[in-house]
Amino acid sequence: MIEFELQPHLIGNLIELRPLVPEDWDKLFAVASDPKIWEVHPAFDRYQEPVFRKFFEDAIKSRGALVALDRKSGEVIGSSRYAILDLDKREIEIGWSFLARAYWGGSYNGEMKKLMLQHAFPFFERVLFMVGENNIRSRKALEKIGAVLTQRSDTRQMAGKMVTHVIYQIEKSAYLKQ
Repeated sequence: MIEFELQPHLIGNLIELRPLVPEDWDKLFAVASDPKIWEVHPAFDRYQEPVFRKFFEDAIKSRGALVALDRKSGEVIGSSRYAILDLDKREIEIGWSFLARAYWGGSYNGEMKKLMLQHAFPFFERVLFMVGENNIRSRKALEKIGAVLTQRSDTRQMAGKMVTHVIYQIEKSAYLKQ
């Protein structure tokens, strides 16, 4: 049995990740209520309270969700999540990530993913990232951290329509060479 901790407490220079708890609702929804965060996301309506409440409840139930804090201010700035996909293939997903717009374009997303990758790779051979095929912003962010587009995809219903997600991956061996 794998001894991987799905909700670690991870600390970087800019960002701190800790387990998401129900008491984080108000502060995390304050971040997520910005429609601009979701405008290119398949769940473009996630800024709405009932839609985000479902997302938040699913995150709590997953037992793999983390809340992101700005280390300087201590403020909640976003969230991300782990999901074990296949123990036999040693695959884990990092996803459901978002940050407040004030933290876009800099080093915050990269550090968040780096912390999560460093935590995952002692236990897993590959990390997968599913992203809406038209979510160019997230696709570019993944490529910036070294994720590679695969031939795999996933189609599911989101926000009332069928959406295709493309799948990126980072192999442990490639990551360790960086």
